Amino acid sequence: MPKEPDTGYDPTLGRKFIFVTGGVMSGLGKGITAASTGRLLSNAGFDVTAVKIDPYLNVDAGTMNPYQHGEVYVLKDGGEVDLDLGNYERFLGVDMTSDHNVTTGKTYQHVIEKERAGDYLGKTVQIIPHITDDIKRRIREAAEGTDVCIVEVGGTVGDIEGMPYLEALRQFAHEEDDDDILFTHVTLVPYSKNGEQKTKPTQHSVKELRSIGLQPDVLVGRCENELDPETKEKIALFCDVPTEAVFSNSDVEDVYHVPLMVEEEGLDEYVMERLDLRPEALPKPERDNRWRELVTRERTEEVDIALVGKYDLEDAYMSVHEALKHAGIERRTEVNVLWVDSDEMLDRHEHRLKEADGVVVPGGFGSRGTAGKIKAIQYCRENDVPFLGLCLGFQMAVVEHARNVLGLESAHSAELEPETPHPVIDILPEQYEIDDMGGTMRLGAHDTEIEAGSLAEAVYGDTVCTERHRHRYEVNPEYIERLEDGPLSFSGRANNRMEILERTDHPYFFGTQFHPEFRSRPDRASPPFVGLLDAITGDLDARKLSGETEVQA
Repeated sequence: MPKEPDTGYDPTLGRKFIFVTGGVMSGLGKGITAASTGRLLSNAGFDVTAVKIDPYLNVDAGTMNPYQHGEVYVLKDGGEVDLDLGNYERFLGVDMTSDHNVTTGKTYQHVIEKERAGDYLGKTVQIIPHITDDIKRRIREAAEGTDVCIVEVGGTVGDIEGMPYLEALRQFAHEEDDDDILFTHVTLVPYSKNGEQKTKPTQHSVKELRSIGLQPDVLVGRCENELDPETKEKIALFCDVPTEAVFSNSDVEDVYHVPLMVEEEGLDEYVMERLDLRPEALPKPERDNRWRELVTRERTEEVDIALVGKYDLEDAYMSVHEALKHAGIERRTEVNVLWVDSDEMLDRHEHRLKEADGVVVPGGFGSRGTAGKIKAIQYCRENDVPFLGLCLGFQMAVVEHARNVLGLESAHSAELEPETPHPVIDILPEQYEIDDMGGTMRLGAHDTEIEAGSLAEAVYGDTVCTERHRHRYEVNPEYIERLEDGPLSFSGRANNRMEILERTDHPYFFGTQFHPEFRSRPDRASPPFVGLLDAITGDLDARKLSGETEVQA
């Protein structure tokens, strides 16, 4: 007899699963709701992980335009994924892998490859059971070794591309014990012109969900203010859930306050009771309160940081924004981010640099906006303005030095200007031997050796660091000797790859070929970002003079 495909189901494992879906419209905050739930369960002592399901046909997010999907977040194993994975890592304090991101492209590719290899032994390969079995397998494998796995389904209920996933979840619930599965549905609760909270969008969304065999256990209303008691009762009545299962997710000043808000409504208590979770942890008043202490920490200073980028969309630089916020939490400083459009800075926005206490030039791809980034870097260098360059910002700092200090006119990156006479940024010699362009991409976590006694050592508090990368081009080895003949030096290296640059004639001119923002957390701020704030407030000089190089975690 032919062997049936392994769905990964094992009823003896006893893991708990929370599935988060959304209705009415996208962008409501399913990811923050899911991450906040996970944070509260983590506070209660449980080991929590998360899975993000993206129904698009792309295999991963690596080729997506930030205008359409926000930033491409990079995991430690090099996975290029949806930005919600970044929220999960920041809220849960865990490092995830590519297995925690399920896409239609990834799932269909795997099933088709198995069909081509003859694994289905002549069967007709169909969405049910083959695609749905693969979806369930991926979820279960990602959940291995944890107590609770939170699964967010991207898009909204009713989207045609999301139907196989919702069907897989229906089967999943059929295969698991009732107290091991919980469905959370996030919907919009808008106001009418007379100020009344309207429940009809939620009713229709739940009706759509129920039509495919899924009944929500918890309803979360995204709204401007907390849901009125009457609104909760109406939603409960028409959507067939207990009133105590209806929660508010109202607007807050900072997304890190969402766990505190839903905790006050008792979401964590309800979820644990519904899933029959019996924590070994202490009672609620004595649970881990470090998160609350961090995100409500008083700010004693305030700084303005100019973010010079070409995408006029905050989500395109979400991790950079968050890393600045984390540095502010650690240093008890309110960080105000000033947006500077690098594509228009030469004409209209240069004055905004003069309003800032420090400047960050983030990564990016393509030549558009690079002239403005180079101009911003030159301004920082000439005016002793604290500067942090990330990936492309690091590379443009090399270009700016080559042009304006070394006099190498038209120096540029060969990636952006293939005909440049001085390709100070180029493909490394060994990369030319690789035919597949994807194979030349440097992705994921890699170690960097840091020069002793350097600013980089003062920033990191060590002579080695591990950070995540996403780039193809490098500093051209043929130009390194000339570039370092002066105040600029590469104080961080990985063999023949230049990873960190700094200047000895500047209070804080720091560039990284890697993306330190991807490892930043509220309770573990990224050292280069902390260093930027310290340089602005004068604390960095004090640390260097005293020999204190350990960055507070």
